[in-house]
Amino acid sequence: MSSAHDTVIERPDSLHAKEWLRAYQRVRAATETICAPLHKEDYMVQSMADVSPPKWHIAHVTWFFEAFILKPFQSDYQTLDPAYDHLFNSYYETHGVPFPRAERGTISRPTVDDVYRYRAHVDQAIQALLENPPREHLPEILRRLELGLPHEQQHQELLLMDIKHILAQNPLCPAYRDDLTPGLAPTSAQEVPPLGWLAYPAGVRDIGHDASRGGFAYDNEMGRHRQFVEAFQMADRPVTNGEFLAFMQNGGYATPEYWLADGWATVKAEGWQAPLYWVERDGVWHHYTLGGLVPVDLSAPVCHVSFFEADAYAQWAGARLPTEAEWETVAQDVPLTGNFVEKDHLQPVASDKAEGMPSKMFGDVWEWTGSAYRPYPGFRKLPGSLGEYNGKFMSGQMVLRGGCCATPADHIRATYRNFFPPEARWAFSGFRLAKDDGE
Repeated sequence: MSSAHDTVIERPDSLHAKEWLRAYQRVRAATETICAPLHKEDYMVQSMADVSPPKWHIAHVTWFFEAFILKPFQSDYQTLDPAYDHLFNSYYETHGVPFPRAERGTISRPTVDDVYRYRAHVDQAIQALLENPPREHLPEILRRLELGLPHEQQHQELLLMDIKHILAQNPLCPAYRDDLTPGLAPTSAQEVPPLGWLAYPAGVRDIGHDASRGGFAYDNEMGRHRQFVEAFQMADRPVTNGEFLAFMQNGGYATPEYWLADGWATVKAEGWQAPLYWVERDGVWHHYTLGGLVPVDLSAPVCHVSFFEADAYAQWAGARLPTEAEWETVAQDVPLTGNFVEKDHLQPVASDKAEGMPSKMFGDVWEWTGSAYRPYPGFRKLPGSLGEYNGKFMSGQMVLRGGCCATPADHIRATYRNFFPPEARWAFSGFRLAKDDGE
């Protein structure tokens, strides 16, 4: 699978508009590469309220450029259909009335072919705009483009999450792709090196995006601030499938003492007995992957677990989840490399352990932290409708860090704050453990 970017995009005043056009074209092409293996029947399915049909995703990211760049700044732009502004608005209440999220699967028209024509129409208009931009509006156009490209990258990851959930509902367990890059040969749980711990001293840490260094960051990363962090220890790798299986076999899903009250209520209501996509066949645990149903690799990081499951495992293991300040403290000194979408595994994989430093901080699985998703000191929303991008969700969510196997490599930073509700499991989410120093 091709990379979304060949180079990291810099601040809008440091690149010519035509260079941004090339970046735009690379990102847009990556979305269509993700959708290429789909059949038209796949584009319409909405398997749960949190999942959007692939057709909606590719229309929505197109709508974003139309609504926030073309309509305000291209005076002669003509939309293909005014109704698209309602159908493909996600949650921007200040922009208009969004179509209900849970009903996106009912939109059989426009067709898939219509949506691709819409993409081509908007792409052509963006190209014309960037080849001859209005000078008085160019800084704002590029500022919005700088947000729109990572927005589409987010939806590339969401596409893979949602496609996986859609296909997993099919009892035939169809593979999204049968040519994914294999990981290392699966090993037994006994062959996985024991979990190691790395100690970090107490001290004042600088947390959040450093705007003075430039580079793109979302508004929720802004407000770089000092935070005192007590001495702590961090696990040198994420929890594996084999280790989580031991939790299951030890009655983890049947012992309320390990669970938060809301988590235990969810376990009982949903009948959880294993991570999402796991199924036992003839005494062997399998899980659905984008390559089809395969035996669980006990040495790979556990994936598709909720915050509630991660927290319960930590309680069982006599540890806890790291705070996001602890996680960022560790990640600041770790290279931004890992199992990202460009590796083409589209699944967490085992790897050799890096001695003396944390491994798999980036890629493989988004790592749940023990921190609620709240604003940093000095946080300010983006002006206008774009202020709804992140700020309105700062309630009832938990922070995840580090990216995953479906994240473009140049989309991630040590300061990146992802967030999901604590019961969410369809993301590529896992976790690593932490504990107080001296425990």
